[in-house]
Amino acid sequence: MKSKPGACIKVWFQFVHLQKTVSFPPSPLQKFPVYVSATNYSTLSQAQVGNSVKDERIEQANNSVEVLRRWGCSDDDISKIFLRRPSLRNADLSHLHSKLGLLRGLGLTSNDLVKIINCRPRFLSCRINRCFDERLDYFMTLFGSREVLLQAIIRNPSILLYDFHERIIPVIALYEGLGVSRVDLIPMLLSRPTLIPRSSFDEEKREYIRKTRVSKDSKMFKYVVTLVGISRSETIRQKVANLEKFGFSDDEVWGLFGRSPLVLTLSIDKVQRNMTFVVGTMKLLANAVLQYPFLLLNNLEAVLRPRMIIAEKIQEMGLSPSIKGVNVFRALRMKEKRFLAVFVNCHPQEVASELMECYRDAKAIKRLAEASKRRLRTGFPF
Repeated sequence: MKSKPGACIKVWFQFVHLQKTVSFPPSPLQKFPVYVSATNYSTLSQAQVGNSVKDERIEQANNSVEVLRRWGCSDDDISKIFLRRPSLRNADLSHLHSKLGLLRGLGLTSNDLVKIINCRPRFLSCRINRCFDERLDYFMTLFGSREVLLQAIIRNPSILLYDFHERIIPVIALYEGLGVSRVDLIPMLLSRPTLIPRSSFDEEKREYIRKTRVSKDSKMFKYVVTLVGISRSETIRQKVANLEKFGFSDDEVWGLFGRSPLVLTLSIDKVQRNMTFVVGTMKLLANAVLQYPFLLLNNLEAVLRPRMIIAEKIQEMGLSPSIKGVNVFRALRMKEKRFLAVFVNCHPQEVASELMECYRDAKAIKRLAEASKRRLRTGFPF
């Protein structure tokens, strides 16, 4: 069936008449001329467009060397980083750029990055963006300033990697519950980088803290709590038993730990050797270390033995001042420069030269069979 031309013309005139009688609200687009061209339009959001522009900039960098160089690293810094972590040469450029951007926002420099990679080679291979903003706000509240926070990150970069909700927050709350304030906890976090991952407290460790009889107001309290917290219970028991072999009671041992918590960090071997020297060579009573803990802390080869040899030499030569009685403890506590000035260089040139030669020879004495000593690694030393 064919349509008639007249019918089409009639419908057209009816449509034109309808447009004149019925008014429609003008469209906003009618105010501007519309040009239609054959083209393709993107459906990307503004964030996606920004990321694509960023990716284009990264694509201009051919390798991770250029990314690090644009971030501010010198060629020497880059060589140190690659020496410690060679796989960064093949790192994903977009991920590397993103992580470096987070570190730049913290205020870290290229020198800081070298220290971080030297300490934690896998740092840039880990997901440092997890809970980053929440973690940053928490640490800013904890450390009080960005400078102290940066110092803590450089000292232990892993604080940006530890599980924030399952590890960091519970450990900080645990120490606060034991009576260590946040002000006291900050220097402990800086001096003991492994404080967060290695801290644990059971009833046995809490009993150890009570045995020291150190009050929460004491300056030693934070040292006692943190050292007990990062130490293994088995290791603590072994160190207590080692001191008890020399005649100390359990109360005396824990009293010693309370007055000088650093004794708890000494190895069993070091304590045995120093105690043997104090009792056997210096002819002192074993309980002398309770009053003078530095007898255990000082190095046997570098401090104790050389200075006691000088004391014997001075006595043989009949010189004054002599190292006897109370002067023994005074001489052993001195810095080396002070010790030489008081007991060696105070004599005439010839005598001082002879004493100095004797002192050098004494310091040169090495521990017997030290080179062939079998070293056993049992994990964390405390």
